[in-house]
Amino acid sequence: MTTLTEERSETTPHKILKKWTRTDVNFWLDCVLGVVFLGLVAITMLIRFAFPRAQDSIGWTLWGYSYDDLIQAQFVVLAILTLLILVHVMLHWNWICSVAQQRVLLSNNKKPDNGWQTIVGVGLMIALLNVLGILLGVAMVMIRHSP
Repeated sequence: MTTLTEERSETTPHKILKKWTRTDVNFWLDCVLGVVFLGLVAITMLIRFAFPRAQDSIGWTLWGYSYDDLIQAQFVVLAILTLLILVHVMLHWNWICSVAQQRVLLSNNKKPDNGWQTIVGVGLMIALLNVLGILLGVAMVMIRHSP
């Protein structure tokens, strides 16, 4: 039989607040990703279906928000979603590299080198950012105004 002091010591604050496991982090990250994604879908639907075309939307508001306000909110939510996806990929990077090594490169080596994984990840990130930068640069050079 436990005494009252033993019961109290078992419920101290550090025992109540358990350490987060990797599974806990992944679960809550996925939940937040789902909510942010639904927010992006909702904002996009409002812009696309509730408002008139962009050039005709001057003066129109929905719940006090203009077309431009919703476009800005869409960009912010998209940036948050992108950041969360990046964190998600970072948390699963070892798994991604292992699957790529076994299925794509057809190597039976069970554990990829961590240094090599980091180099590949950083290189891939640099390549993707360069592609996006080139796309934006080309668009900024080629954009034209039609009267």
